[in-house]
Amino acid sequence: MAVELTKAEVTLESGLKVSCKSRGFEITLDEPEADGGTNTGMNPVEALLNSLGACLTIVAKSFARVKKINLKSFKVDLEGELDSDGYLGKNPNAKKGFSKIKTTFHVEADNTVEEIKDFIEFVIQTCPVHDTIVNTPDFETEIVTK
Repeated sequence: MAVELTKAEVTLESGLKVSCKSRGFEITLDEPEADGGTNTGMNPVEALLNSLGACLTIVAKSFARVKKINLKSFKVDLEGELDSDGYLGKNPNAKKGFSKIKTTFHVEADNTVEEIKDFIEFVIQTCPVHDTIVNTPDFETEIVTK
């Protein structure tokens, strides 16, 4: 088994703005002004959808040749349904995360519709981010106080 460890460091900067770092790269996540942020970056659930879309796209590009798909263009649109009453504590019965994620693939390739459908099914089954969302990992929490 080849297990790789992926690390992320997320630090509160100010307000709701956070700095997210991995492998020497950094992005800013924030909330819209209407939600108390400064709107200097996408919010975490938007980043999650973008991570899923990016992973699906990278898997498609990485395996297209092996799967004999002549990929000319590829785009993924994603929509997530989120009940804010859940995470805001207004409704204890409401789900706090996405209740539904809709993915629309825009594929241009010199292949049959059936070949493209089979390829997209392969892409979905191979995507690590999709697998993580569908098959939740075990979580371990450690608290360090200063």
